[in-house]
Amino acid sequence: MRCYWDEEDIWFYLEVDAEGWVTRQIELEGPELTPIAAASLAEWQQAQEAGRLDEYERGFGMTAELPVSEWEGHDPVPLTSEEFEEVWDSARRQITARPR
Repeated sequence: MRCYWDEEDIWFYLEVDAEGWVTRQIELEGPELTPIAAASLAEWQQAQEAGRLDEYERGFGMTAELPVSEWEGHDPVPLTSEEFEEVWDSARRQITARPR
């Protein structure tokens, strides 16, 4: 799904599991849709276990801490898995290409 947060001019693209927990999250900011996050819950958990959480979050951000069923004030638009993957691949390429 995707939803827009107009206060910050950010599009959120979300992959969620059956219980509504976000498994992957993309954040695109501004009219240029600049990727500011492309985080995977599985990668975040691996980074936490390896003691590299700060590094992971600086590079890729993090996923939402609440299931989407508990969110207020969003109007989600369904996406196909192909649509999500296209945005995911583009955001990850752009984020990993940035100098660190």
